[in-house]
Amino acid sequence: MKQSMKNWPQPRALSRRSFLRGLGAAGVSMAMVPTGMRLAHGAEKPTYFTWGGYDDPNFFGAGDIVTSGPFAEKYGGPPNFAIYGDAEEGLTKVKAGFVVDVMHPCSADTIRWSETGLFQRWDANQLEHLNDLFPPLREMHGVSDDRGQWLLPVEWGATSITYRTDLVDIDPEEESWNMLLDPRYKGKIAVIDSAADTWWCMAILAGVDLNQPLSDEDIEKTNVMMKKLRPQVRMFTNDMTSLGQALASGEVVMAISWNETPMGLWWEGHPVRFASPKEGTLTWFCGLMLHKNAPNYEGAHDIANSMTSPETGKYMHENWGYGHSNEKAFAISDPDTLAVLGLDVDPVAYMEAGIFGIPQSDAVETRINRDFEAIKTGF
Repeated sequence: MKQSMKNWPQPRALSRRSFLRGLGAAGVSMAMVPTGMRLAHGAEKPTYFTWGGYDDPNFFGAGDIVTSGPFAEKYGGPPNFAIYGDAEEGLTKVKAGFVVDVMHPCSADTIRWSETGLFQRWDANQLEHLNDLFPPLREMHGVSDDRGQWLLPVEWGATSITYRTDLVDIDPEEESWNMLLDPRYKGKIAVIDSAADTWWCMAILAGVDLNQPLSDEDIEKTNVMMKKLRPQVRMFTNDMTSLGQALASGEVVMAISWNETPMGLWWEGHPVRFASPKEGTLTWFCGLMLHKNAPNYEGAHDIANSMTSPETGKYMHENWGYGHSNEKAFAISDPDTLAVLGLDVDPVAYMEAGIFGIPQSDAVETRINRDFEAIKTGF
């Protein structure tokens, strides 16, 4: 994100997004919807296996902000939700025999997930918005092939460093991933408890080219950086509510995070910035994959159509702070919000300014996850 925080809107009350994260931290799922809505229709609901916090009924026209939509009209509410902490946990459960309709991995996961044989391509004839999705996302290596779409892009954004401007002494022009290694802030750092974010951010600092298949040397260089980072870290977490609270209290002064964290803290009145590291920001997108034995094949495509609709994109822009995959969503979103997010001029240029990286092989991803866990625990 290239915008200065001084240009962000005035702080506002706790957002729906923050509320959902709080429920997730407390172990409460939004899979249960109001009784009247649950009983209103008889269509069998599909099951959506996704990240904690993404069990948001507003994506399906069944929330308190987005109160109507085709999915809710058909099913009487949102889909059945199943929740995982990170994509690796979700894939492990599916490998063990947990059958769902739709899952929510990110682009880097696509090749290794499709190679498991547990997923199938989407039926383009049942996808209402496929041709409205940004080509750089829809056509990325591994995301689609000549036989169709493996991953249906939904949301995209950046992983960078959120830091307290009153507690971290740095010129914004000098922002760097090296901030995390500054000895002045030892024990005051939080990072995402996932190799898919933290390990790859350290790969950028190590000078690894993420647009090529990783070599043994690339992995070792990154592991060296991870070992330097480890003593600095006070908190490993996938719970963005806890991470935001730690920043708000000053328990930590900087954290690897997604776009939502600085936006939420700013709305609450805290002095923060979302860094633009000179080495480059880790840019990502996530989306939907279809289980090969999806019990509700039609319902799975209904989930896909709701998640990729312009209306969901508008809600995601204005309440989550992420970019959406549907180009048409930008035309109906609040222009001031898009300006704050740096998405008002050229969303494609924003994507290309970051570092996406290509999906890696299953062997490489398995090694990265293994090494990340070993370093995290002190080995």
